Amino acid sequence: MSADPTLPKAAVDAHHHIWRRADLPWLLGPSVPRIFGAYDAIKRDYPMDEYLEDLTGTGIAKSVYVQANWAPNWAADEAAWVQRVAERTGWPHAIVGFADFTVSDVRPQLDRLAAQPLMRGVRQQLHWHETPAYRFAGRADLGSDPMVQRNIAHLAERGWVFELQLFAAQAEHGVALAEACPDVTFVLQHALMLEDLSAKGRDQWESGLRRLAACPNVICKLSGLGTFVHRVDAALITEIVATATDAFGVKRCLWGSNFPIEKLWTAFGPLLAAHTAATNNLTDAARRAIYRDTATRVYRL
Repeated sequence: MSADPTLPKAAVDAHHHIWRRADLPWLLGPSVPRIFGAYDAIKRDYPMDEYLEDLTGTGIAKSVYVQANWAPNWAADEAAWVQRVAERTGWPHAIVGFADFTVSDVRPQLDRLAAQPLMRGVRQQLHWHETPAYRFAGRADLGSDPMVQRNIAHLAERGWVFELQLFAAQAEHGVALAEACPDVTFVLQHALMLEDLSAKGRDQWESGLRRLAACPNVICKLSGLGTFVHRVDAALITEIVATATDAFGVKRCLWGSNFPIEKLWTAFGPLLAAHTAATNNLTDAARRAIYRDTATRVYRL
């Protein structure tokens, strides 16, 4: 596949994973219902060499690794392993690790992560849903918890971002968190995870998205848009991208592949093509912002 002419030079994939299956408890043992459907095809190693093969010819020049849910007490080991991969291969160019912000003081965890030069942020998935298969966090309102807010505020001392993963019904808690930590940049995962495609669901999602966009320290990540439909849906991608870019502005939007999760239903090329098609109506400067400049700024690439 040749590089898409609408993709700017030195584009960035701001959300992907690599892994060794043995390190990820959720890839071991029997499969259970998950938001992205059947996943036996990725219950295996997904090394950097395969990721680089997947993006061959796309024009992607840099990437951001996002934590992949190793056992929580192995978070420092995860970051160290990814750092070693980067030193061996030159990829990724930034690391988003894991820390547990529900403890009384997160700073010892952050100190351990800081040993890795490529550390740029932390993700703890706060999404909660009334449907058990969609649920990750222990409760819906962790973003409004004063202790969680106090811990996340410490990221500002290091210049690290917090990757904010919520459903639309939790938007108020995301807003509370962003307002409580004005010096922290929040990267909204998967554009607030539109999962209810009814008219009511779409309205709730757009309302939540715009409430979060009103917080100047929130960035929108255009990734994982096939999570709930389990396919590349060009019309849905176009709808989400149009709404998100209108709400946030292109300088507060960035793109990520969410590979290898999206590899469950697509190759890298068709996924990227659907996203670039959704942005073909934008100016060259706008596309540079989405596919390169915002990620370069946010992750200090």
